Amino acid sequence: MTRRAALVAVSVALLALVVGIIVWQRARPAPLASPAPAPAARIPPAATLLQTPHYRIHSTATPTQTQQVAEAVESLHAAYMALFGDQVSPSTRPLTLVLYADREEFQRNNRSRPWAEAYYLRPACYAYYGGGRENPHHWMLHEAVHQLNTEVAGWRLPAWANEGVAGYLGASWLEDGVLTPGRSDPATYPIWWLSRMGLTGSLQEDAAAARFIPLRDLLEGRGPGIDRHVNLYYLHYWGLTHFLFHYENGRYAAAYKQLLARGASTPDFERLIGPIGEIEEAWYAYMLDAIATMQKYEADNGIER
Repeated sequence: MTRRAALVAVSVALLALVVGIIVWQRARPAPLASPAPAPAARIPPAATLLQTPHYRIHSTATPTQTQQVAEAVESLHAAYMALFGDQVSPSTRPLTLVLYADREEFQRNNRSRPWAEAYYLRPACYAYYGGGRENPHHWMLHEAVHQLNTEVAGWRLPAWANEGVAGYLGASWLEDGVLTPGRSDPATYPIWWLSRMGLTGSLQEDAAAARFIPLRDLLEGRGPGIDRHVNLYYLHYWGLTHFLFHYENGRYAAAYKQLLARGASTPDFERLIGPIGEIEEAWYAYMLDAIATMQKYEADNGIER
């Protein structure tokens, strides 16, 4: 080989090596970014810890009150898994709850909307032990459902479904340590506002007067501002989920569970449940019946709201 030919061969080899290095560097996967730090719960300094099979409860309430809430959320966990066992795998680590002694302490530490009585801010649920005639732990049950939806089921749901399932289970009857989904406790939110919903029997008139939120608007997050109509929205959320689970002996229950597992989009609602207009009319009539039932209960028990 001549000197010129040898130099050309060496140059070609070096060029191939450089090209190979460039290609390898381009093909090499980018280094993984450092994972974002996990959010931390805000635990009151004076809180005590109660651990149950599925929860870590940091509480400033009394030991008796804390134990009541612990039993309630464990019953909720069992009811949730019984209801959604085909769609959801059991939790593998304890979930975090923060229980305040009373409403005043909760409000001093509230990091949610000013009107909130409880909230879920990952990784913890924050609520207080209620007093008076109402169910003392329904606020925590409601938020614990949000936690289950997010951290156990892994669902990302629109407000109507997320709040609907939370309202449905959080307002269910709890007796002798057993939560009965669908049997609504009249001493829970939003049920105690049901008799004052004010529906007239005319869907069109009630929608025009913002007494009834049309189904498509509810599904797609439209309608009157929630800050001015909080109770109206939460009654609709609860009522639609109760309807989907119990109308005509559970006609839509299986399809509703599928809908939740798929993300509860409007197209899936129409495909799995039915046409918006048809469902809306049946749901509206269902709400009228629920209002009448609540009004009779309050009259029979001398309850005025």
